[in-house]
Amino acid sequence: MAEHTTTTLRVRDTTITLRRAGSGRALLVLHGASDCGMWFPWLDNLAASHDVILPEHPGFGSSDAPPWLDTIADLANFNLDLLDDLAIASLDLVGFDLGGWIAAELAVRTGARLSSLTLVGAAGLHVEGVAQVDPFLGSDEERIRDLFHQQECATAFLQRVLDPALEDTRLKNETTAARLTWAPRGHDPHLRKWLHRIKAPTLVIWGAHDRLYPKEHAVAYGKLIPGAKVTIIPGCGHLPHIEQPDAFAAVLKSFLEAMRIAA
Repeated sequence: MAEHTTTTLRVRDTTITLRRAGSGRALLVLHGASDCGMWFPWLDNLAASHDVILPEHPGFGSSDAPPWLDTIADLANFNLDLLDDLAIASLDLVGFDLGGWIAAELAVRTGARLSSLTLVGAAGLHVEGVAQVDPFLGSDEERIRDLFHQQECATAFLQRVLDPALEDTRLKNETTAARLTWAPRGHDPHLRKWLHRIKAPTLVIWGAHDRLYPKEHAVAYGKLIPGAKVTIIPGCGHLPHIEQPDAFAAVLKSFLEAMRIAA
């Protein structure tokens, strides 16, 4: 099992926290709003074959909250600057939830640099007629429980993220997420127009019982990104990497290994 390092890095005018482990093909992981910069065991497994890079987004966690941060597109462009600073010319890209939206925006903007794209429960699209829970309504506990199908997993996650010592960080994360996704709620009406520009092999992974972005959103991404493959993981909600980590890791690792062989 690889041990990750945690450092700070200044990109343009913004200092961010960066976690990193392993060696090999670069794998950029873009976290969601609810699991901000957390390092999970499945990342250690991937670090056996990849240089796993997990930045904390500007405005989240211990990273700076810069005055220029207004849109998800800002974060996509920031990550392109990050890749330039790290001198990464080719990479695999994985994005979760809000990070999946960032990853899609990034993939629209860059071509040859991207070896593969994986979107997990990604925000960014609106699907007409599909009911969703609203992450900005209800208490912190209700918001977290809505992310899970198995409530015992929700209880364990709540104990981790609702630690009173993390209250200031949690408020910072929620404020930034609201600033970026409040209106229109959780999507960009223009994104679907440009997803055809994504040429990298793409895997869409979704929880079968996702209530925040139901699986119809996975189908929409699969139709709009040329050649995308959609995998629905049973027995989980919005966070398959937390609720069904073994099944999730197996699907992702198989896809990345196929990409490595094909390269």
